[in-house]
Amino acid sequence: MRTEKVLIVEDDRTIRHLIATQLQSLNLHIDEACSAESAIKKLASNHYGLVLLDINLPQMDGLSLCRKVKEHYPTIAVILLTALSSDMDRVIGLEMGADDYICKPFFARELQARIKTQLRHRAQLLMAQSSNEQTEKQPIIQLGKLHIEFASHQAINLTATEFDLLVYFAKHPNHVFSRQQLLDQVWGYQHSGYEHTVNSHINRLRSKFEQYHQTPFIETVWGVGYKLNPRQLSAN
Repeated sequence: MRTEKVLIVEDDRTIRHLIATQLQSLNLHIDEACSAESAIKKLASNHYGLVLLDINLPQMDGLSLCRKVKEHYPTIAVILLTALSSDMDRVIGLEMGADDYICKPFFARELQARIKTQLRHRAQLLMAQSSNEQTEKQPIIQLGKLHIEFASHQAINLTATEFDLLVYFAKHPNHVFSRQQLLDQVWGYQHSGYEHTVNSHINRLRSKFEQYHQTPFIETVWGVGYKLNPRQLSAN
């Protein structure tokens, strides 16, 4: 099993080294960058599994860098690290493509748990892609006009978490899930304060599929949660 590489992008040297120390027990290869420009150079010459990204960076801010990472390296997981804690800050960060969001100060164990979850999602995605390259490209799930293939998800530029979320809905059509249930089953951790993570990922899924399905097939059930409606897939 290869050691995953993690890039810490933080302009405060003390905080960078503290985070690196907190991750020592995870058996990861840790790189550090003090600016977005430095991070971009490292990303171009290394194969990272995850980026821990501070929002308040000099010159290019962390949100802009997050968007660039997801545009060029969609399978790299991004966790935003920030002192900003309002709901709107979280929503903006997630809408930029971040896979997760954690506020400073945080406990080392919480950060470790978030990293493990995102790296597990990435490993599952890469394994599925590798398996698909060696076999016929058959859809693993078909609902109406929706064919979910591990290779074709790249054509619409889904992140690993977005793809996991789509597959989970497709495996349970017409079943209504609360945000907390989706956090537990897809993200793998319980944290009611991060339910905006679910909202933002569903909004991004709808946006990426709207050219194929003008009516959202992931429906909001007000006061309850979300469900995948296969009838909408057949109707579009």
